Amino acid sequence: MAAVRRSTAELTTFREAWDAALYGPDGFYRRERPAAHFRTSVHASELFGQAVARLARAVGASEVVDVGAGSGELGRVLRSEGLEVVEVELDDSLPSTAGLVIANEWLDNVPCEVAELDEDGVPRYLLADWSLGDVVEGNDLAWLETWWPLAEPGDRAEIGLTRDQAWADVVGRLAPGGVAVAIDYGHVRAGRPPYGTVTGFRAGRECDPVLDGSCDVTAHVALDSLGGSLVMQRDALQALGVSAARPSLELAQTDPLRYIAELSSAGEAAELLDPSGLGGFGWVWTAADEAAVRRASRALSA
Repeated sequence: MAAVRRSTAELTTFREAWDAALYGPDGFYRRERPAAHFRTSVHASELFGQAVARLARAVGASEVVDVGAGSGELGRVLRSEGLEVVEVELDDSLPSTAGLVIANEWLDNVPCEVAELDEDGVPRYLLADWSLGDVVEGNDLAWLETWWPLAEPGDRAEIGLTRDQAWADVVGRLAPGGVAVAIDYGHVRAGRPPYGTVTGFRAGRECDPVLDGSCDVTAHVALDSLGGSLVMQRDALQALGVSAARPSLELAQTDPLRYIAELSSAGEAAELLDPSGLGGFGWVWTAADEAAVRRASRALSA
């Protein structure tokens, strides 16, 4: 049976309910620490932050703006590397900068409209109760047709327009010399999933995306619609010196403490570089001017 079609005047859209569930007065991110519910590259290893520090130095940045800073784990590593850090979280204002902007797993939590193709082949907005609402029109429809065309009834897509706009606002605040990098799990047009990617996380486990503030609600990012250049995290981190090479057994005999430390580091690097996990994330980067483009391109090319 097809989902009931209802007007958005009767019920909020999925995006509106999603936004309230995460950022409303009693929303998930008003109450919870992200690290208690899901694991990111920042939580996996300090090697990630050290690589970001090397990127900052390579592009000539003394300041890093951490968008979606959470509990400040990345900032602590960057400060230990001698960099100035501006942490942007929830209601904080986004500054203009000539430095490096890092948005690690931020855009996946920017709520967006969700569309589903009805039995007549018409894209309609998904509503908060998972029924279908009004026909998708205007800029949302243009985005769908350009970036995520739906083919069969029941196909579903997250309309990434709000993510594109959020990222354009970040890029628009770059001063000459500035570089911005969005790091997230996502997809490109050639490999869009047919049924969307909205899901939830609670206490370290994936769960149903309940829109009541009890869990994180997230969706993969359409990386190619953001603009800029795309490189996979595995390749970017390797270019920035992260290696999963194991230390030699000879070192275990001559310097066992160093051997244990290097073995642990190799294990952490392997997690960051795993192409089926964190290594499969995308880095979308944009620079404010040609000189900054050249510096970022050299730093992120193996």
